[in-house]
Amino acid sequence: MPAISGGLPKCATHLNEGVGTRPLRPPYTWRYQKCLSVLRNEDLKEMLESNKESLKLEAMKRVVGVSASWEETDGTNALECPGMSWNLKKLVYVYLVRYAEEQQDLALLSISTFQRALKDPNQFIRASALRVLSSIRVPIIVPIMMLAIKEAATDLSPYVRKTSAHAIQKLYSLDPDQKEQLIEVIEKLLKDKSTLVAGSVVVAFEEVCPDRIDLIHKNYRKLCNLLVDVEEWGQVVIISMLTRYARTQFTSPWKEDAVFDENNEKTFYDSDSEEKKVPTEAKPYMMDPDHRLLLRNTKPLLQSRNTAVVMSVAQLYWHLAPKHEVSVVTKSLVRLLRSHREVQYIVLQNIATMSIQRKGMFEPYMKSFYVRSTDPTHIKTLKLEILTNLANEANISTILREFQTYVKSQDKTFAAATIQAIGRCATNISEVTDTCLNGLVLLLSNRDETVVAESVVVIKKLLQTQPTQHSEIIKHMAKLFDNITVPMARASILWLMGEYCDRVPKIAPDVLRKMAKTFTTEEDIVKLQTVNLAAKLYLTNSKQTKLLTQYILNLGKYDQNYDIRDRTRFIRQLIVPSEKSGALNKYARRILLAPKPAPVLESAFKDRDRFQLGTLSHSLNVKASGYQELSDWPAVAPDPSVRNVEVIEPVKEWAPSLGKAKQPKSDAKFYSDDEEKEEEGSERSSSSSSEDDSSSSSSRLAAKYHFPRQPCLYQPSMVSVQVILTNNSDHVLEEIHIGERSPAGLNVHCFNTIERLEPGASVTVSMGVDFSDSTQAANFQLCTKEDQFGVSIQPAVGELLMPFTMTEADFNREQSEI
Repeated sequence: MPAISGGLPKCATHLNEGVGTRPLRPPYTWRYQKCLSVLRNEDLKEMLESNKESLKLEAMKRVVGVSASWEETDGTNALECPGMSWNLKKLVYVYLVRYAEEQQDLALLSISTFQRALKDPNQFIRASALRVLSSIRVPIIVPIMMLAIKEAATDLSPYVRKTSAHAIQKLYSLDPDQKEQLIEVIEKLLKDKSTLVAGSVVVAFEEVCPDRIDLIHKNYRKLCNLLVDVEEWGQVVIISMLTRYARTQFTSPWKEDAVFDENNEKTFYDSDSEEKKVPTEAKPYMMDPDHRLLLRNTKPLLQSRNTAVVMSVAQLYWHLAPKHEVSVVTKSLVRLLRSHREVQYIVLQNIATMSIQRKGMFEPYMKSFYVRSTDPTHIKTLKLEILTNLANEANISTILREFQTYVKSQDKTFAAATIQAIGRCATNISEVTDTCLNGLVLLLSNRDETVVAESVVVIKKLLQTQPTQHSEIIKHMAKLFDNITVPMARASILWLMGEYCDRVPKIAPDVLRKMAKTFTTEEDIVKLQTVNLAAKLYLTNSKQTKLLTQYILNLGKYDQNYDIRDRTRFIRQLIVPSEKSGALNKYARRILLAPKPAPVLESAFKDRDRFQLGTLSHSLNVKASGYQELSDWPAVAPDPSVRNVEVIEPVKEWAPSLGKAKQPKSDAKFYSDDEEKEEEGSERSSSSSSEDDSSSSSSRLAAKYHFPRQPCLYQPSMVSVQVILTNNSDHVLEEIHIGERSPAGLNVHCFNTIERLEPGASVTVSMGVDFSDSTQAANFQLCTKEDQFGVSIQPAVGELLMPFTMTEADFNREQSEI
């Protein structure tokens, strides 16, 4: 930008006086900056209206960088440059997305430009144009947006199709009446085989029609198989959707007679005629193969670096997996505790809910929940909650020693929570009740009022469980009454005096005498308990406390708090015989001195499992807006054939075989009987096994590949390759992965290890191979748990070329230089 010189505005010239002697006062500083802003924006306007693309590009960089307002610099002027480069268009589109909703009238002037851009050869320009068009929230252009979305949904570029899925949500929020047409587009995009599109279309599905489960049936297995290759945020959305889907389509695996032998489960594409041969008599639970498919394909994601993905898989296993399999998520959840405190908070909340029902899951990792001095209070409290949930007869001594340290913490809120935790342990584990109670009594001598007060409250609750055995503790608390100032603690002691006044017949009247002196200065909660104490002593020891009770009732009758006034009048009519009291007076003793049930000390997370783990509702313990409840397991599973899809064999020229694998035979086996016996007896020699391995492996595992001709997500220099692996044997293949590669420096982005491939099943995986601009074959080993064989991928020249758009004149010039 040219330097500002010469005639500055008046408000700026005045500021030249005194510069360097004192700081500028705020009002003048603001005016000066405003003047500079006006001059700067005038300069930007000139650059945007220029015919030179370089000036427009520089102007747009400044506009996007400083977020200048639309009124001051109209970024749409940059669209008037013919033959504009992608870099400039990208900046203009970023600008328009930012201000399209605020300045809709100006944005409408550029619609024709966007419509032309939707036909641009560059996929990124087409996608950006659709993104801007869908950001203009004006009902009049709804038909244009709908047409653009439908065309983009059939675009050759998966990136554009992904953008169309995002635009569906925007159009639906603008005009919900378009729901039926948008569902048609969603149904089409759900069939898309690109991992780039999968996550986005599921987001659109969840936003527009989450109840249309029928749209998922035919795409269920495909989504399960693509899951490991989808981007992380898409994995979270898909897992959440599939969790809800599974709860409506499969029966509960939480049965005592459940059988989980995967070898007995039918493969994914077996005909239904085989099912009819099975007798219809009652039989143990057998997990649906599609149910197992979901659990198996999400398990590798527990190793994801993304916290949300790990948490999503954990909640899926919690809500869908058999109880004995849920523990596989434990180590991954504990690993997340090394992350930021915001992540720890959510993870610990979910662990706290899990640990109530499944203590055995996290007990081996108990030390991971020990509190650190650097932990904030909310993290300390959650760890304390989990430790209390994990306490049992075997580890309670270790946990109580840890709690002794926590009680001494300078964090008073945490120390109070620790005392409550000790009370819960004493209630839940009878063997340590006396030990915990004695320890809490020792805390009554603590100098910290908060610790003393919380100890009194917890002791009160514990004494209700066995009051006859602990009258000495009640007397000890009465002696400490004068030194306790926290209202809740004073009220708790008064309640104990009244409830067990027969245990301390000499002490209780003296406590009432002291309270009569300080009644008017006490807190409301203490006054209420004083009235109760007076009433109970009046009924049990009227000779000593009659006058004191009448005095306290007279004080309460004129108290400023209406609750105390009402309580006082009620008590007077209840305990003091009169003509107005009627028959109620006869039942005063049964009403006031009735035995009370002991309070149950429970975890705050006990009922929180009514919400799906990992959701906002679970975190807040309140049903949040938009929360979708998980349905109960169906008593009878719906027809599983709705998920059957026709297996379409790839076209021959698009699916060359890997290596020199032979056509598999239907009766091929993993090992012959002779080989099995030979392996049991002695090791086979390497020379004799090499030929057998190469032939047997090729007959057990068919692998075909094709080039999808789409941008590689892993590295720009790589070529996308999709590989279809088929298990043609009658045995399960495990741990399928890429082994050694040749040449040694070959850059390959391998697919994640496939833990298990059922007989007859197929799976499609994505790879990225850097051929280094050469048609030299990429060689590597395709390995299973038991075997391996060499494969080779050799690209055609056309697969290594990237399309480039140029004018006819440029093409002729380039051709002439060859």
